[in-house]
Amino acid sequence: MEHRPLGRSGLSIAPLMLGGNVFGWTADETTSHAILDAFVAGGFNAIDTADVYSAWVPGNTGGDSEKVIGTWLKARGRRDDVIIATKVGMWPAQPGLKAANIIAACEGSLTRLQTDYIDLYQSHRDDADTPQDETLEAYGRLIKAGKVRAIGASNFETDRLASSEAVSAARGYPRYDTLQPAYNLMDRAIEGPLQQLCLTENVSIISYYGLASGFLTGKYRSIDDLGKSPRGGGMKKHLEGEKGPRVLATLDSVAAALDATPAQVALAWVMARPAVAAPIASATSLVQLEELMGAARLSLDPAHIAQLDAASA
Repeated sequence: MEHRPLGRSGLSIAPLMLGGNVFGWTADETTSHAILDAFVAGGFNAIDTADVYSAWVPGNTGGDSEKVIGTWLKARGRRDDVIIATKVGMWPAQPGLKAANIIAACEGSLTRLQTDYIDLYQSHRDDADTPQDETLEAYGRLIKAGKVRAIGASNFETDRLASSEAVSAARGYPRYDTLQPAYNLMDRAIEGPLQQLCLTENVSIISYYGLASGFLTGKYRSIDDLGKSPRGGGMKKHLEGEKGPRVLATLDSVAAALDATPAQVALAWVMARPAVAAPIASATSLVQLEELMGAARLSLDPAHIAQLDAASA
């Protein structure tokens, strides 16, 4: 399995990252453990979660996904062959990027994950009320203590990522080696200054919403399809204009030519983009996971990429 570097961190991952947002939510612990086992057995090594997952679910409090991953890590007895990424800053119980919160939140995540260190600790969103020096200095303390190996940013705008990298360089603090933005065939907003900054600064992109919340699987093709799942309501915007149906038709065409599925083609397109280390995708069953993993074995030729670029422009 090809591995791609995460910025200058020295860490590297296979070109698909497993999203842990569903663990302890739409996938129970037994199912989640089976998915994690199959993912690693398939040659992949990177798992993404956050302290806030899944505080929005009635009966859950946050940290639910981390707890499931923690029991899996303890049960399998091996830690150094997987990359665990988690995030801080969006959980209402521990919001923001002030130093005290980062230090306390890290301890909580380590406890729930049942591990001594986090491979990639990410600022879940920007915090304009906290000086970037304070945030980065706190991460530096965690790295020095061996509790974190590298740091990343999520949902940062171009100017804020650039200023943070400048502070890191000027003050000798750790730098963000990854950026986690939304990126897919229906949302290409990062293309331009933000993607170029990542290329210039050697910041690797690990993108979320690679399947546009499920739209790019082809499951939602008409208004009548929107009731097929709880996410259906969010698909309506993609069907109202010409772009959504055009993208689905192109995915169908490329998928047929490659004996693949639309979801596999959509993820393979993200994997082929500049600066991308891996898209993040989640699965609630082994069948779904097998389809997702197939994307990493799919090779899009320049003609296919050009077709998808034109359809999604």
